[in-house]
Amino acid sequence: MTQTIRVRFPPSPTGHLHIGGVRTALFNWLYARHCGGAFVLRMEDTDRTRSTEESIQVILESLTWLGIDWDEGPYRQTERLEIYQAHAYRLVEAGQAYYCYCSPQELQERREEALRRGESPRYDRRCRDLQHPPADRKPAIRLKAPLEGQTRFVDLIHGELTFENSELDDLIILRSDDTPTYNFAVVVDDVTMQITHVIRGDDHIPNTPRQILIYQALDYPLPEFGHVSMILGSDKGRLSKRHGATSVLAYREMGYLPEALLNYLARLGWAHGDQEIFTKEELIAQFSLAELNKAAAIFNPEKLLWLNAHYLRTLPSERLMHELLPHMIRAGIVKSPDEVDRTYLARAVDSVRERSKTLVEMTQWLRFYFTDHIIYDSQAAAKFFTAESVPLLARLVQDLEGLPIFDEASIERVFQQLLAESGLKLGDIAQPARVALTGGTVSPGIHEVMAILGRERVLSRLRHALEWIASSANRVS
Repeated sequence: MTQTIRVRFPPSPTGHLHIGGVRTALFNWLYARHCGGAFVLRMEDTDRTRSTEESIQVILESLTWLGIDWDEGPYRQTERLEIYQAHAYRLVEAGQAYYCYCSPQELQERREEALRRGESPRYDRRCRDLQHPPADRKPAIRLKAPLEGQTRFVDLIHGELTFENSELDDLIILRSDDTPTYNFAVVVDDVTMQITHVIRGDDHIPNTPRQILIYQALDYPLPEFGHVSMILGSDKGRLSKRHGATSVLAYREMGYLPEALLNYLARLGWAHGDQEIFTKEELIAQFSLAELNKAAAIFNPEKLLWLNAHYLRTLPSERLMHELLPHMIRAGIVKSPDEVDRTYLARAVDSVRERSKTLVEMTQWLRFYFTDHIIYDSQAAAKFFTAESVPLLARLVQDLEGLPIFDEASIERVFQQLLAESGLKLGDIAQPARVALTGGTVSPGIHEVMAILGRERVLSRLRHALEWIASSANRVS
């Protein structure tokens, strides 16, 4: 009988979902989708002082934005406390765990004393065979770990790993307040949720032998373990904000597309030949744990920006507009998606795709298409709104008014005729017109801009520019 692959992503809801965490989620999700398995989402929210409902919603929003969907969950550890307690008491009854009555202060004093002696500050197991427990203390429960031998497992990425049991502690599995510790809750969750593959960051490798001992004490089969490489900054330091890395939703705010971020994260530590650009369907079809790299991945903001620019150029207009409109609303360019002429916006977007690296940049490029009041750049106006430009702009108004069809080809013929008659270069006419229509000296091609804006907007802006030049001349005189 073929095993159904079941993986999980268990974030701690104590803040935003960051790049390293979402890449782990992505690798799990890709593996589940590739194998036709299940992707389980659960919240490790037992840290009640730091876990918040707001963080849970941010995690869900981040995954949803990226298109990482889940088949089960989100489960919450705080809703499963009785399950952990039952497993812990079962271990005590089976002689695999014991009650520990040591207070936190006593444990701290013994750790400090061990460190002064140059010893490892592990628990000294004094309650392991305690005959007469104190009656006035609520105990914690500790796992009775083996005192000798080795714990081994074959990691799907790193190969066989071995740990000396003498270096492992009798770790607490249930605190005196009846809440589970991290390692115990993880194992019980993974067992009861029938997780077959634990794919997580390699900073969890030290936790794995401890968790294996819990599996063995509970007499449960082990899952497969695969520990993916860390993500480092360009200076080989641990990834942080100084490397340009931050939370997933912050990348959304900065104008990145989920397709670009997903593609980029998949390539951080995974490769499929020399291919750089993948659709989501290609990622699912080609993903393999065997192709994950042991070495740490280096975060490269420039590469991410390059990918984002690629997707801005190639995504279908409807898909791009869905991501773009919230930025336009935030910038005050439009008030709501419902008021936007989608055909007009699509044409405007197509004209600035090649010039934009982020949706924020694209939003700024699009501003002149949607404003009724053009603000002229002072240097541009001083250079191009001259006495010489007045007859050119006036003739342009006259010729554009008489066009039977206001399209790019017809507009281009108007310019060619004007150039032929005046003997001027295109820039002599196009730049004053560009400043009049956009407020600046850089834009998509002037004929394309005019065709998109339409006859009414173009004529209105050219006439306004002529009035502005006249009033400026009067002020000077």
